[in-house]
Amino acid sequence: METIFLSILYGLPIIIVAFLIRWIRFIKENSDLQVEQNKEIISLLKEIRAENTNQM
Repeated sequence: METIFLSILYGLPIIIVAFLIRWIRFIKENSDLQVEQNKEIISLLKEIRAENTNQM
């Protein structure tokens, strides 16, 4: 009974930390992807603005 309690006592924080690290990594990857998408959107908007300026 004591070994089960100790394994839960020490194992649970390790599992929680592992999930937190995984969650932070997932957020960072999505953030990096979003930055790249935003850069692409900005460049497309600049192209559209340049085309509209040239047409006038």
